[in-house]
Amino acid sequence: MASDGAPESTKKLRREGHAVTVMEQGGDVGGQWVYDPRADGDDPLGARAPVRVHGSMYASVRLLSPRECMGFSDFQFVPRPGRDARRFPGHREVRCYLRDFCAAFGLADTIRLNTRVVRVAMAPPPPPPREARGGGTCSDVKWQVRSVHVGPDGGEEGSPTEEVFDAVVVANGHYSQPRLPSIEGMEVWRRRQLHSHSYRVPDPYRDEVQTTEQAASTQVVVIVGCGDSGLDIALDLLGVAREVHLAAKSMELATTPAVSKLLAKHANLHLHPHVARLCADGRVAFADGSCVAADAVVYCTGYVYSFPFLDTGGAVTVKDNRVAPLFEHTFPPSLAPSLSFVGVPMRVFVPWFLEAQARWIARVLAGRAALPPEEDMLRAVREDYRAREMAGLPARYSHDIGLFKSSEIRGFVRKYTDLPDMEDWKMELFLTAFGNMNDDRDTFQDRDDYGVNVREGFQRWLASAGAQYQAAIDAAQVPAPSHV
Repeated sequence: MASDGAPESTKKLRREGHAVTVMEQGGDVGGQWVYDPRADGDDPLGARAPVRVHGSMYASVRLLSPRECMGFSDFQFVPRPGRDARRFPGHREVRCYLRDFCAAFGLADTIRLNTRVVRVAMAPPPPPPREARGGGTCSDVKWQVRSVHVGPDGGEEGSPTEEVFDAVVVANGHYSQPRLPSIEGMEVWRRRQLHSHSYRVPDPYRDEVQTTEQAASTQVVVIVGCGDSGLDIALDLLGVAREVHLAAKSMELATTPAVSKLLAKHANLHLHPHVARLCADGRVAFADGSCVAADAVVYCTGYVYSFPFLDTGGAVTVKDNRVAPLFEHTFPPSLAPSLSFVGVPMRVFVPWFLEAQARWIARVLAGRAALPPEEDMLRAVREDYRAREMAGLPARYSHDIGLFKSSEIRGFVRKYTDLPDMEDWKMELFLTAFGNMNDDRDTFQDRDDYGVNVREGFQRWLASAGAQYQAAIDAAQVPAPSHV
């Protein structure tokens, strides 16, 4: 249940009359938004699959998108009394919101906390081959699910439980299993190396030496990657480390106005081309021939899709970070509709797009919407792959919808659901915030330079959505929030 789409999927499936069981390996709802101070201490690179600690949240995380664009349609993400009311709140506020959502819609009885899924496979006997699968009712494929209780230390306890279900919706998110680069010398570099998955707070990199005479022993950190997590962690470290060096895969793409302002503002921040190699003596060599003696390297290189529990007999594979084949990034044609995925697409409006996926899946499983025949779905998948290849996109970007054709985001929602479109003022708010982020990374979350349309839309939204939220909370008799 690590994906933002899991709670909404649960709600929509129940509304369609399905009996739903949610298995969540954590001790609370919220998935990746539940901050876990633990990290994979014996595997800071996250090279082992699956990682021991599922969460990748660092303590300083704030939303990069406005909260007005981050709520479900019938339970908007409005500011709440006594909580983080900022437009770009911290991760704890998102966790509180998801907890309220589950309480408001009575989802608690469907959720088994501290339950890790260790295997999902087709239940024997396998279904006989058929000409073309599709249509609108759940196929005769059933799924055997093995789960185990998770203890406070993350270890598995007791004997596994085996159950059979008519359908499985995979919503485990894709921000847990690190994507590691291949850099010469990684195996011989003996100083600290970790993936951002294992980063939590800047304290371990703090400059503990205050005198000039001892300055040589202060921390120098190299961050590989200039994406969102790379810049977030760089800003986190600038106040505690002696030097922070950003290594960019593309200097052209990395040299944005926001990065240029950061470099001008912080004398201890430096930008380099990609890392060429790590040297055994502690130096990090960059592609332009420069080098720096570093104490730590943090790899902010993203994540890969990982479903270590899922056994489809080869019907669904993950190769070069492409989950294949998935019709509309949701249904594997040969196993649809009894197997589906929520939350695979990247660079979409979250959770709006995931809510649309949840609605579609629930309607298909209820027989109120039909899928194309299996061959038609496969043909559509192949055509999508060809189009991306012709556009010059590698396979690993197969699920990056916004990068390829952003119009597909709204097109998907309109084609398969009755979910209302994103309001104009919210689109304006999102685009303005995105522009602000690319202009000034340091201040964009606290700026208030939005137009009249946004300001008026916000006031209408605050009144109507706030009343809707409160009514749902009151009806469910949700207790007052506690600090988390």
